[in-house]
Amino acid sequence: MLTRIALSLAALALSLDAAMAQPWTYTDGTGQTITLDTMPERIVASADAAAGLIPLGIRPVGIYADSPIAESKPLQGLDLTGIEIVGQAWGEIDIEKVAALQPDIVIAEYWPLDAGWSGGEAISGPDSPLRALAPITGPAQGESILTLIHDYETLAESLGADLGAPDVVADRAAFETALEDFKAAVAAKPDLSVLAVWAGSDALYVAATAGAAELMDFAGWGLNLITPEVADDRGYWETLSWENADKYQPDLVIVDNRSPATLETAQAQPTWPTIKAVAAGAVADWPAFWLRNYRSYAEALDELTAAIETADEHLVD
Repeated sequence: MLTRIALSLAALALSLDAAMAQPWTYTDGTGQTITLDTMPERIVASADAAAGLIPLGIRPVGIYADSPIAESKPLQGLDLTGIEIVGQAWGEIDIEKVAALQPDIVIAEYWPLDAGWSGGEAISGPDSPLRALAPITGPAQGESILTLIHDYETLAESLGADLGAPDVVADRAAFETALEDFKAAVAAKPDLSVLAVWAGSDALYVAATAGAAELMDFAGWGLNLITPEVADDRGYWETLSWENADKYQPDLVIVDNRSPATLETAQAQPTWPTIKAVAAGAVADWPAFWLRNYRSYAEALDELTAAIETADEHLVD
């Protein structure tokens, strides 16, 4: 028996060695094809990309984030042991640390509305020093987080991930259950209206559904999201002065939860309760822009489902 197991392990090792010896090709979210002589092993990833890949079994050697790692929503709950942190602020990265990691490739995300990659021009623009160390590639943000997760699965599989691994299968099953529960809650309250917002001290920002992939998912699954009349030039927000915070009157308000300070800022405004849903306590989290894997998506859907189930769909009739 031991001999058979040893032979099986040896065959698997030979198979992996053969796969890594083959050229690796990947077509990214911009349509550009990257080809390397062998499968990349040493990966530096943006926080978003790392959040998409780590649960699938692909661990980068380095991560750069837009905020301190302890506050990074995409990375919450993930084991980052042994991974070098090479950036913790938007547009900033420690190039010397990256160079010491000797990356084969940098995996980031392309944001079409911004026409740029994760981290901005300083990190991933055409003249960035990072590009001198390794090619930058990865999937694009689009109209669905679920589609983006599938894109990460395709990428991870090309990098040697086993999509049939027990943890991956369990996370996918949890998401599917959460999705069915969400759809049932939405179907039970067809008249429920929902407003997604971000709060700043200067204004209340109302999210355009088409500007956020998770909102597009929610809408596609039947949630009645209020779409603002005017979005900014990038297509993300309508800006309302706090005096006009009550322009839209939904049954449920969901607040960008990338930082707890956002809700605290809203609660400090005297006109926040002029939104009837706020006055009624119908306020929940909006997992804005940071979902990248089945586990996080399942947890977010469960929370939103609970909020939908307790909301009054006729609050503003």
